[in-house]
Amino acid sequence: MSSRTSERSLAPEHDPPVSLDLVPIELIAPRLRRVAMIAILIGVVVGAVLSFFTPLWLAVVVGGVIAVPTALSALVTLRRKVLLEHGVIFSTGGLRTRHVDVTKAVAAEVVVRSARVSEVSVRITDSDGVLAVPLALYTTDGGRELDVLGLRKLADALTTSELVPAAAIASVLIEQLRAEARDAALTERPLFRAVELVRAAGRVPMTTLTDHEVAALVE
Repeated sequence: MSSRTSERSLAPEHDPPVSLDLVPIELIAPRLRRVAMIAILIGVVVGAVLSFFTPLWLAVVVGGVIAVPTALSALVTLRRKVLLEHGVIFSTGGLRTRHVDVTKAVAAEVVVRSARVSEVSVRITDSDGVLAVPLALYTTDGGRELDVLGLRKLADALTTSELVPAAAIASVLIEQLRAEARDAALTERPLFRAVELVRAAGRVPMTTLTDHEVAALVE
């Protein structure tokens, strides 16, 4: 009985959702809460001061105009998250959640935005819509990359697609994992090489890699 239970617990349908957040919300949540609280405090103070010189309703409106946009923006950002579950990517932002089924993708592309802080992302399209998932952020001498579990699960999901480009991107992610495992230099990491490729070609600020260029990242 315990053996069967163990087998069931390892079944794919019991895999928990995996975060694909490049910057976990837990890291920036305290700052966002402080921003919201400061905005509300400033709005209250300004409204209180104005109430001595203007009608109360006007003071309340001005205080709200000062506080609400910034506080609301910070609180909405706290809800943002990207999850991968059973091959489907769910992106929650603001008041709605979008999703794409990686296993049924009709297009998969590597997109690079080259700037002082460059971003590499994978853009996946299915019959219902399109989502871009950031994979890495790089400066000239460092950066931040999606965590190992997220890269691994995303690569696994891409390999289940029948698209050749999806399989090629999965190979890039797997090679990226290998580079991270041996603590390779940035120039040896496929995702950073994507940024270098775009910069060398002068294709800024944003471009989509061709299938040939994606394949070259692991050569």
